[in-house]
Amino acid sequence: MILGKKLSLRDLIELCRVLRHSLLAGLTLREVFDQQAKKGRLAVRPVAERISLDLRRGEDLESALERERAAFPPLFLSLAVVGEQSGKLPEVFGELEQYYDMQLKLRRLFLGQIAWPVIQFFGAVFVIAALLWILGLLPTGPTGKPTDPLGLGLIGARGAGIFLFTVFCFLGGLLAAYLFVTRGLKHGATFDRICLNIPVLGPCFRALALSRFCLALRVTTETGMPIHRAAALAMAATGNSAYRTGEPKVRASLKEGTELTQAFSDPILFPQDFRHILGVAEESGRLHDVLAQQTEHYQDESRRRLLILTHVAAWGVWLLVAGLIIFAIIRIFMTSYLGPINDLSNF
Repeated sequence: MILGKKLSLRDLIELCRVLRHSLLAGLTLREVFDQQAKKGRLAVRPVAERISLDLRRGEDLESALERERAAFPPLFLSLAVVGEQSGKLPEVFGELEQYYDMQLKLRRLFLGQIAWPVIQFFGAVFVIAALLWILGLLPTGPTGKPTDPLGLGLIGARGAGIFLFTVFCFLGGLLAAYLFVTRGLKHGATFDRICLNIPVLGPCFRALALSRFCLALRVTTETGMPIHRAAALAMAATGNSAYRTGEPKVRASLKEGTELTQAFSDPILFPQDFRHILGVAEESGRLHDVLAQQTEHYQDESRRRLLILTHVAAWGVWLLVAGLIIFAIIRIFMTSYLGPINDLSNF
């Protein structure tokens, strides 16, 4: 594997677009990657050059992409293999282009929604730190002690520094936990299966996986590929480890002649309504048409679910901001208002 920087969403969208148009125009894969090595986006050029060299040596696209796993996301690698083995590369790259374009739009939407809450959060943090620092410079009150607005013993420059250090350590911990979950456990079957059972998150992941599954199963079965092999490639193309680990059982069942609805019997991976539709399609001989409809259905469903997930995440950031502000207000009220009143009443 060649170590390198993972391509951005913009790079992937442009590469998929060029591959789709060029392959439909009759260019070979090697010619397309030769072109991208010279005229593609800057981040794509070195990757395209290495892939082009592998293709010149007579290797297939799957082998060439395997050496570039560091540059491409798993979904791109899985569906590219499906497209090559099914002879449907232009169609697959077109679907990938739409998927990454949707991801880019949702990312922009999410960043736009959390921008103002994040500004409020850091504004509140630095206002509180400035308050602690300024109060440490003021003359002491009647008790001979400086005013402690938070009641935590954080006063003056030292208190402001401790407050800022604590807040940023907390944020760093959240970031580390996020990176550990999304990167360290990202491809763990147990983790992916747990995610499928989480409200809001689970339906979103399932819709994404099933949209890829239906697309891959459709393009592979259209080529006359044996159903057990087509199903194995389709489950790998989901990009979800929970589906990939279920592939051996599904392959074995289909080899024995089991019907699709019985082979795809796991209710966590394949909902009952999906299995029912698949069973009707298999009996009526309209599997290809139904898979095309289900691909479109789950693509729309995944867009809707991702939009909901984006709104929930944005509200989570806002609640974090509100929690910090409310905590600061309550502590300042208790120490600066209720505290002196209690002292006077005791006196």
